[in-house]
Amino acid sequence: MFWIFSALKFGKILLSVGSMLLMVGVYGYAFGWPFGIGFVLLLTVHEAGHYLAARQRGLNVGLPTFIPFVGAWIQLKDLPHDVETEAYVGLAGPVTGSLGALACYYYGRYSGDAMALTLAYTGFFLNLFNLIPLTPFDGGRITAAVSPKLWLVGVPILIGAFIYQPSPILILIGVLALPHVLAVVRGQIASNAPYYRIALEKRVEYGLAYIGLVVFLASMVHTLGLELGLH
Repeated sequence: MFWIFSALKFGKILLSVGSMLLMVGVYGYAFGWPFGIGFVLLLTVHEAGHYLAARQRGLNVGLPTFIPFVGAWIQLKDLPHDVETEAYVGLAGPVTGSLGALACYYYGRYSGDAMALTLAYTGFFLNLFNLIPLTPFDGGRITAAVSPKLWLVGVPILIGAFIYQPSPILILIGVLALPHVLAVVRGQIASNAPYYRIALEKRVEYGLAYIGLVVFLASMVHTLGLELGLH
């Protein structure tokens, strides 16, 4: 039995590492190896935030899986038992991901490395995009702690993103988000439901953290985008 357990565990590690190397290879071939390696490292830092936060809250969680041109995610084997836990795990990814992008930014600023600044911009942009207040984005998980009704704000943002840059991934996200949005519209999800019950000070705390992170990332995307000639 021990050997079976060890083999299964090794298989999961191999799958995670293998998918990571595959993504490095795909992005490295398409955009150059420095970008491919840096980009996947930024994704890993983001997912590490989710992983560590989930473990801190006692949740059973799997290693990250990477799929080129789709993204990366960790598998929560235990579902969060309340919205505060879900928001805590959801917030940890964009926070660590933003710190990773910030490290690239300062390295690029002081070394003059243009690739580091490009990676910083990419990291800031992806973490900002992931904060759209709509499930299954991290932003949807965070704002649910304030009020699930905020998911309705994410609908026009997602539609606008699709109009600006049509993508099958955005369509998939829309399909995944639709049941949650409809549940809010129909009144099937209420802020006073047991799962969504949370102290007022925690609602304020997550709300301020969300707004602060959005403002910071939007500022960095705008400033760095102008500097790199991307806007």
